[in-house]
Amino acid sequence: MTETRQLALPLLMPAQAQKHVTVNEALVRLDALACLTLDSRMAESPPPEPAEGAFHAVPQGAGGAWSGQAGRLALHVNGGWLFLDPRPGWRAWIADEARPALWDGAVWRSDVLALSPSGAATRARIIESLLTLAPGESVETGPLIPAGTMVTGVTGRGVAAVRGTLGGMALGVAGAEDRYGHGLGLAAGSWIRGLSGAPVTYYAPTALRVTAEGGAFAAGSLRLCVHLWELDPPG
Repeated sequence: MTETRQLALPLLMPAQAQKHVTVNEALVRLDALACLTLDSRMAESPPPEPAEGAFHAVPQGAGGAWSGQAGRLALHVNGGWLFLDPRPGWRAWIADEARPALWDGAVWRSDVLALSPSGAATRARIIESLLTLAPGESVETGPLIPAGTMVTGVTGRGVAAVRGTLGGMALGVAGAEDRYGHGLGLAAGSWIRGLSGAPVTYYAPTALRVTAEGGAFAAGSLRLCVHLWELDPPG
């Protein structure tokens, strides 16, 4: 046995010379894998001037120094790339997406909470948007809620104070303008926590709507976050 089973850390051999080389390599791998954070899983070629410790998941079709290494992890160490193999069930934080992913043995799958043997998945994620309040009685985001998702609630925070001829504001969707709250505060820093009375399923892309209560908006901005569940069928 020359390496450990789980993390493939190199082991010292009896009477081995230059033991520090093997120990240091094991420590480098352990440092990278123990709290797995990947810079990206989408880059199709190595960065031109990678920092020491740069760590990427190599996608299909990658070229350059990553050619032929699809599905592996590329760790930049001592001026070169060290390639490691993820194991099914490993979870990583994808830094450039600010979201977690799980390695299912073939691909990194985002936001997975549970995974069946045949690939069905329960996923939970948060979609964030900054909404600028233009003059008017109501303002909508783009289609922030994806089709086929179950929303458990919407949270938010006032970024710039809401101004206008109004006494408060409501947050919801078309046809249910106060589903996620009404009488909401207007000051910068005011928070929103609107829970669905029961999880609400949206079957078409849907925008959030912010409505002025008793008047109209003049200016302001809100950071809104949709908390939702998605279900993936088995393969």
